[in-house]
Amino acid sequence: MDKTYSKSGLLIETFEKIVDGKQTGLYTLENKQGCELAVTNYGAKIVSLLVPDKNGQERDIVLGHRSIDEYLSSQEPYFGAVCGRVANRIAKGRFSLKGKDYTLAINNGPNSLHGGIKGFNAVVWEVNNVSDDSIEFSYLSVDGEEGYPGNLKVTVIYTLTDDNTVDIQYHAETDQATILNLTNHSYFNLSGEGDPHIGDHLLSLRADTYLPTDANAIPYGKPEPVTGTPMDFTTPHLIGERIDDDFQQLHFGKGYDHTYVLNKKTPGEYAYAGVCESPKTGIRMEIYTTEPGIQLYTGNWMTGNFAAKKGHHYPERSAVCFETQHFPDSINKPEYPSVVLEPGEKFSSRTSFRFSTI
Repeated sequence: MDKTYSKSGLLIETFEKIVDGKQTGLYTLENKQGCELAVTNYGAKIVSLLVPDKNGQERDIVLGHRSIDEYLSSQEPYFGAVCGRVANRIAKGRFSLKGKDYTLAINNGPNSLHGGIKGFNAVVWEVNNVSDDSIEFSYLSVDGEEGYPGNLKVTVIYTLTDDNTVDIQYHAETDQATILNLTNHSYFNLSGEGDPHIGDHLLSLRADTYLPTDANAIPYGKPEPVTGTPMDFTTPHLIGERIDDDFQQLHFGKGYDHTYVLNKKTPGEYAYAGVCESPKTGIRMEIYTTEPGIQLYTGNWMTGNFAAKKGHHYPERSAVCFETQHFPDSINKPEYPSVVLEPGEKFSSRTSFRFSTI
């Protein structure tokens, strides 16, 4: 590449490494407003995102690392990653499909999480089409990988538009019936990565219901109304306002780590899902998605015990994730939107994060 450093200060060469016999790198997209999105093909991860604050100063608003080596050994392996083959949790790592039983690796309490031991977040993706404002990654997940059936071809396209939107499009095809649930797991802090707390962020979600879980983060099944609970973001609330309330669901997750069922006119509708704002920077992020749900995660298990970008440490609740996706354990709950992909079907999904200032 023609730059030694990205605009956000990342040293390009520290992302160049041979991993599993494949070349990794850092790729920067820039729009006409001067925003920059930096991504790596290791895990199809978003590494940095520069957007202007209310004073016109550019802020990097996603958490991440300074090199591929740091990503390879990270205590937070999902920073900015595409998670799959199945994002979120599958209870006891077991499911049945077409009359056959499958067993997956257990890597999160008694559950399988985010695709298993080596999910899509930990593989090197092919780099296909690169332009100033867009990049396409692809990955072939072979039959039996991490216990999942079928050869699955996945494509992820990141685009940075001139209206300061990060647009993410996913496509997939399989040669035999399989299950699929893709998301991007960026950790946002709209006050700037390195800011220690997202409790002051103002959030609203277009979701009248959410999925309560057991102590192992597996939903019981039926969505429940958010009304009258600290789970209610149908009107704007500070994220930290009720996060420590004496409420069983918040105790289970040490904060918010729940799927919100988005209000949709039709399944698969690309629609507004919510908005989050930082009072410090005035940065406002609107979320749009075709997905039926958002996993709201407030970084409750982060430790802050390692140095990341610019030497910053990321303590507990120093980020918030908006993982647009299908519901956890969907394959074991037939009442949930299906995560089954059949041969001949074309999977597609879209999520956008649109930035402005207040």
